[in-house]
Order: sequence, then C-alpha cells, then structure tokens
Amino acid sequence: MSLTLEIEKVAHGGVFVARDKGQVYFVSGALPGEVVEVEVTETAKTFSRAEVISVQKASEHRVPHFWKAAAKGAGGAEFGHIELGFQRELKTRVLQENLVRMAKLELDVAVEAAPDDQGDGLRYRTRLQLNVDSSGLAGPSKARSNEIVFTKELPLAVLEIEELGLHLKNFSGVEKIKIAASNTGDLQWMVDDKVQGSNQLVERVGGRTFRLSVGGFWQAHKHAAQLLSEQVIEFEKLLDFDPKKQNLDLYAGAGLFSATTSVVFPDANFTAVESSAKAVASGEKSSVDLPNLKFQKADVLKFLRTRAEGTFDTIVLDPPRSGAANKVVAQLLRLSPRNIIYVSCDPVALARDLQVLSASGYQVKGMRAFDIFPHTHHFETVVALSR
Repeated sequence: MSLTLEIEKVAHGGVFVARDKGQVYFVSGALPGEVVEVEVTETAKTFSRAEVISVQKASEHRVPHFWKAAAKGAGGAEFGHIELGFQRELKTRVLQENLVRMAKLELDVAVEAAPDDQGDGLRYRTRLQLNVDSSGLAGPSKARSNEIVFTKELPLAVLEIEELGLHLKNFSGVEKIKIAASNTGDLQWMVDDKVQGSNQLVERVGGRTFRLSVGGFWQAHKHAAQLLSEQVIEFEKLLDFDPKKQNLDLYAGAGLFSATTSVVFPDANFTAVESSAKAVASGEKSSVDLPNLKFQKADVLKFLRTRAEGTFDTIVLDPPRSGAANKVVAQLLRLSPRNIIYVSCDPVALARDLQVLSASGYQVKGMRAFDIFPHTHHFETVVALSR
C-alpha cells in the first residue's frame, strides 16, 4: 500500500515520524518537513513502517546518497541522503529529546563531529561484517532483512578493507565474513571461524599498545578509541579522580579506558571487569607492565553483587547498546561510588539509566556526544556524574 505523508520529526532508530488518520508511521529515507510518497512495509497495532518511494517536497538538507547500493536497500547508511552537518543536528535532537522526556534533564549538549580524515564522513570503519546468501553472494544485508545486496564499493570502510575485495568474491557454503583493520597496519578477516591475514591486531592508543585476540571487540571508527579515551580522562580530571583508591572499569573489553588512564595517572588502581575470555586475554597481555590494573573475567552484575558498599571511588562503564539496565544500576547505587563515567552508544538506554541515577543523588557534571558513526543514526555519548 502506498500513500502520501508529511514528515514531522526524526525518531530514534534512524526513522522519521509522520501521522495519517490517527496512525503513526515510522518512515525510512525521509527528512523533517518533507512530503513523500511511501510504501507501507509493516503494520502493527500502534504504528506502521514505511519506505520512501518518491519525494514530492524535498528538504533543503537532502543530498544525493553517496552509495549506489543504498538505492537497492543496503543497510548501514540510513542517513546517507542527509547533509552531514544536519545529520548531527538530527542526532542532537534525538539525544536532547530523550534526556528531557526520560531523565528530565535539559542540557546544552550537541553531537559533535569526530576526527574525519576526508571531511565527508567516509572511510572511517575499521570493522565490517559481510553476510553471505545461499548462492555465495557476500555483502551488506537489507534493513530488517536477510536479503543480501551486491555492491562493488564499501565507502564507509577504510580503504584497506575495500581493496581486500572480499565483497567481490563468491563464498558458497559460508554464513558471514568479519574484517578488521588496525591503526598499525594489521588486516585480519574471518570466514566463518577460519582466521586469515594477520594473526593478531595491534592498536596504539593514548601511549598504550593493545594486542587484540581474534574476534575481540574494538571501536569501529578509526579514531574513536583515542577520542573516547581522551574524553574519559578529561572527565576523570573534572571529577578529581583519585588513582590511589580502588576504581572500576566495567564492560572493559581489553581495558581501553583503565589502561590509557594509567598514562596520565601513573599507578592508577583499576579492576577491569569483562565477561569475554578473549577480551580479558587481550587486556592482560597488553597490560603486563601495569601491576595496579587487574582483570576479572565475570558477568558485571554478578561481580557487583559480591562487592561491599563504598569499595570503589570512580566507576567507568561502557555497556552494550541495551545499557546498564535496572539491576546493574541498582548495584551501582548500592556501591555508591563518588564518581561515575558512563560511555553510551544508545541515547534511549542512556536516558533511562540517567533517570535512575539522577533521582538517586548523582548530578551530571559533564556530557559530550560524538558522531563516530557518520551516515548512520548512531553516535556515542560520554557522561560524568558525581554523588
């Protein structure tokens, strides 16, 4: 079914809101203020999803999409039809709206540009996954679909990944391919579980060297690890971080934040908590010269439940997209650290958790947001809170 809609505003998730005859529509490929013809793709009880077929009244911020595969439905660049600066304005609106609506916080915070080598928001991704269909075609999937789109170009990926050319080969009998490039020149890819290329990935950040196990997590933007670790350290200084006391690095991965903190605060006492054995192995291997940084392989919630109130001075956490969730936040409140530094990749989950923390006596002392995922709806936010 097709119909004509006038777009009202942006919503979280990279879609845009329109209303018609009492029904709410979440529209992909639109912009606020536009009049568009759409094809309805899904109808639920409280909303419908739709995709733009044609634009009858275009926004001044609409630009030709940079990626031909997007016209065929390739996912991963849902904001590619929007002028780059206005993408950040839309992300700022999403962040501020959720902070007000969910956390009752009115803050003057804007999503800022991350370091951009070319100034066009392209060639930044150092981590990429290609899905493979039954014919062996490897490429990006369509949004909310398992259908693969063929593409000759991977314009968001760093050039080393595109030039590897795996998206141009046939991989019959394979399910997925993961490719990673490091900032020291390593290039590694996994065809299902078979590792090829470099046998490890070495990253240099903030004066530290990180030796990553195969398949271990790392920030996808080439400059994100440096940018975020610098911001965490800036907020530690703002909050009068005490390195001599016991501090926590939760969802620590390979210990990016705790290890780089030690460069500025020598001998900083940190326990890095991470559930992934691969990440813990990477962290321990990369921090053998830091005797006051200890790794604990554990579920974050289970770890926190075994710790006594008042044990930790500052807690840094970088949870998954779903956020820390109620039970983890409850444990943070029970432990009552003096400071919390929260790194978030989802504004809704962040606002939900900030609502509980704010209502329980923690004040936001600083907040910055960075566009480390240009041409998508995603961005990263770092928040400093003090009791």
